[in-house]
Amino acid sequence: MEEEALLVLPEENDRKVVGKWKEFVGEMKKVGSIATPMVVVTVSQYLLQVVSMSMAGHLGEISLSSAAIATSFTNVTGFSLLQFGMAGALETLCGQAYGAEQYKKLGVYTYSAIVSLLLVCLPVSVLWIFLDKLLLVLGQDPLISQRAGKYAIWLIPALFPYAILQSLVRYLQTQSLILPMLLCSVATLFFHIPLCWVLVFKLKMGNSGAALTIGLSYWLNVILLGFYVKYSSSVERTRTSFSRDVFLSTEEFVRFAVPSAIMVWYGIFTSAKKYKSYLVFYFLFAVLLSVVPNLVIFIDNCSLEWWSFELFILLSGLSPNPELETSVLSIWLTTATLHFYIPYSFGVAASTRVSNELGAGNPDAARLAVWAVIALDAIEDTIASATLFCCRHILGRAFSNDKEVVDYVTDMAPLLCISIIMDSFQAVLSGVARGSGWQHIGAFVNLGAFYLVAIPVALLLGFVLHMGGRGFVIGLTTGPTIQFVLLSLVTSLTDWQKQATIARERAMK
Repeated sequence: MEEEALLVLPEENDRKVVGKWKEFVGEMKKVGSIATPMVVVTVSQYLLQVVSMSMAGHLGEISLSSAAIATSFTNVTGFSLLQFGMAGALETLCGQAYGAEQYKKLGVYTYSAIVSLLLVCLPVSVLWIFLDKLLLVLGQDPLISQRAGKYAIWLIPALFPYAILQSLVRYLQTQSLILPMLLCSVATLFFHIPLCWVLVFKLKMGNSGAALTIGLSYWLNVILLGFYVKYSSSVERTRTSFSRDVFLSTEEFVRFAVPSAIMVWYGIFTSAKKYKSYLVFYFLFAVLLSVVPNLVIFIDNCSLEWWSFELFILLSGLSPNPELETSVLSIWLTTATLHFYIPYSFGVAASTRVSNELGAGNPDAARLAVWAVIALDAIEDTIASATLFCCRHILGRAFSNDKEVVDYVTDMAPLLCISIIMDSFQAVLSGVARGSGWQHIGAFVNLGAFYLVAIPVALLLGFVLHMGGRGFVIGLTTGPTIQFVLLSLVTSLTDWQKQATIARERAMK
């Protein structure tokens, strides 16, 4: 009998292992079915800005520098605030409500986000109108400031559709309705490329045409998605009419949006005005966020990272060779951000799966989703970094014909490879944070990694040790590295049963 038992036990263990492996592979397929098309969606949307800046760059180094600074400033003060700020809150609210089968709440939350984001667009637009004067006050080159200000004004028509677009994207992604977004985004990109070429080169609109095309393309994307949401039977359960509940929810969104906007704008002005006191500013900034945690609860931690990168694009204008440093850093950031949308899409898949499973009360499934998406991201990181390193000699030519710029970009490529690997893992874990509803933890982790470590190191290497753009990149790369380590610890120590209970309570309110 004992011999029979010994023979049976290994077979049972084998069956358990095979069962767990099949379950893991099944979860990877679920995550992949969301992440793969979402990569196309997010990359296509971001490529609108990349294509416009690339075409502007072929007009000359000044055109590239002015477009880069304008793009950096508008990303910090507007686009990142909308995409990674309040719109990111819908991943928690809509995702968990959908998992708990509170379908009508998705429509209410989405309307609230649209109203709130459109309100935020008004003061942002006013700020962009005076960008040229602000850049002059901050010590930027007069010619670059003038052209950057003009570029920002022509970007204002892109801000309002972007607010609507980001809300609709979160509304659909939390229901795993990725295909309509994919089709609309790809169609918009194919519309954008020839239109941008015509406005920039044929109609001789230059940088203004490149910026205007972005707005026209975003409006097209919103219109296409709007028709889908209005008439598709796939969203019949979650589609709702505009009601008083929308305004009640809007009050909560606005309460978090206003201090977030103030925080970002103050940071830009102070840091770029006097970089020598940058460390003091960020120390005070960290203290402020520590004592007023509501400022960061609804800020995705990607926002804080993106702002730190964009701020260094502005600071590069204070270097001895501002045209070269600004151009190369903007190419580095554009390339890193373009790749970032791939792991960010994995993070979106993680957010969707985790929020849905927690809302449904399935903590084990949520935990399994985390491991599945990390495995997929590790595979992608290996392929992407190896490809980028092999193509380092031609990367700069996509943005500029200037040999000095191309050679500088080639030298920066190895640092870029390291940066994207670290950034990829933190992007996935950030998605887990959004799905779980602990964005505030992720924001504080990001705050410590970037604003207390990475940025001071980057300032030391770039300005004090005179390493320029290389010093900036090396210093900033320490940020995602520390962030990955800390978020890994937080995720590994998470009580998923408790998170599931909290999610159910939130969705049933």
